[in-house]
Amino acid sequence: MATQNPVDADTVSTLGQRWYVLFIMMLVYTISIADRYVLSTLLGPISEELNLSDTGAASLGIPLALFYVIMGIPLSWLTDRTNRKKLLAASVAAWSAMTALTGYTRGYFDLLLARIGVGVGEAGGTPACNSIIADYFPADRRSMAMTIFALGAPIGAWLGSDIAGLVSTNHGWRSAFLVLGIPGIILAVIILVTIKEPKRGRLDAVSGDKAATVMETLKFLWSQKSAVHGMMGAGLSAFWGWGLMWFTPLFLQRTYGMNEGEAGRLLGEIYLIGGIGASLVTAWVVARPSYADPRRIARLLAVVTALGTLPSFYAYWTHDLAVAKIMWWLFIPTIYFYIGPAMALCQNLAAPNMRAMAIAISLLIANVLNLIVAPGLVGALSDYFAGPAGADADSLRLAQLILAPSGFWAAWHYWRAEKYIIEDQKRAVGYV
Repeated sequence: MATQNPVDADTVSTLGQRWYVLFIMMLVYTISIADRYVLSTLLGPISEELNLSDTGAASLGIPLALFYVIMGIPLSWLTDRTNRKKLLAASVAAWSAMTALTGYTRGYFDLLLARIGVGVGEAGGTPACNSIIADYFPADRRSMAMTIFALGAPIGAWLGSDIAGLVSTNHGWRSAFLVLGIPGIILAVIILVTIKEPKRGRLDAVSGDKAATVMETLKFLWSQKSAVHGMMGAGLSAFWGWGLMWFTPLFLQRTYGMNEGEAGRLLGEIYLIGGIGASLVTAWVVARPSYADPRRIARLLAVVTALGTLPSFYAYWTHDLAVAKIMWWLFIPTIYFYIGPAMALCQNLAAPNMRAMAIAISLLIANVLNLIVAPGLVGALSDYFAGPAGADADSLRLAQLILAPSGFWAAWHYWRAEKYIIEDQKRAVGYV
């Protein structure tokens, strides 16, 4: 690992170029979340047509998650060694095409195969986006840049919830997959034609001579105590927040008698307004000079996550829809708040030659917990509490209440990361 003087961002790209790249990367993340989240919105009509239990409904998310995490490591290995722009464009085109093809499936196993295709494609998306952004924005601006990038999460969730629910109600659930899949193919062409591949590590004081291996990356991250705590905090935030939201559309339909369009509209409004609002506030806060100190970011993540855990529990405890809405307005924005800062911490705690692999490892942890463990746990608990009669509103409520307190666990890890983060970041990028 060599040491060099960090380059001023203005000497390698214009302000307009940096923000254009960031905007396109945000759109990639938007499409990714929408194509992933649409299945949760449509669990009701899909489960009814395919006659699925809650455990069976949860299993629909496993193929995407499993192949996402399996392919994440090799594709990130490739991202650290090849042209990231071309790999990203191919990935976006692949998962978007498979999302559209989901609309043509006619049975349970057809649907599983289509979701496998989506998972394989998406595995090449976020690591490449993170790595490209890190070479357009210096370390002290990455929390802000990653938070703008993370705007894709609430916008994508709105598309996958409100728009997908509306299309499903009016035209059937298969049409929703077609509507969300086609725009990604167009975006892939835009990436290929308009984005310039940046030189790796050009804005850091420490650079690697060659891309790190998987084992070198794991060894380095394990030696960074703040990275371990930061990645566990991000993983558990996903387990807690996204795990709860996976079954929330179905919870609304069972508990309050909504259809998928009504449930999607209720949640979609919160995703769009609350999620974007939380992300913009986060970007403003972490862009302040005082938040150049990474300890303050870790502390902020701990406090916000702990506070957000309280309404996340009460939203499923209450039987009053008006109260539940208020709780979701308080809780849901907090699951967007952590994404950008947590990704930036991961990028700043990894050396430049291992950034794609580092984010892939972080995403592996998060997506195993979020897309496999959490839905499986909630689905199995719901079926268990319901007994032979079959899952219902009360059994799903109890399962959600068991998952909700895990937000405190995530907050603890962010709090512990603060203790080690200064020295760890200096070791990774050469300066704080």
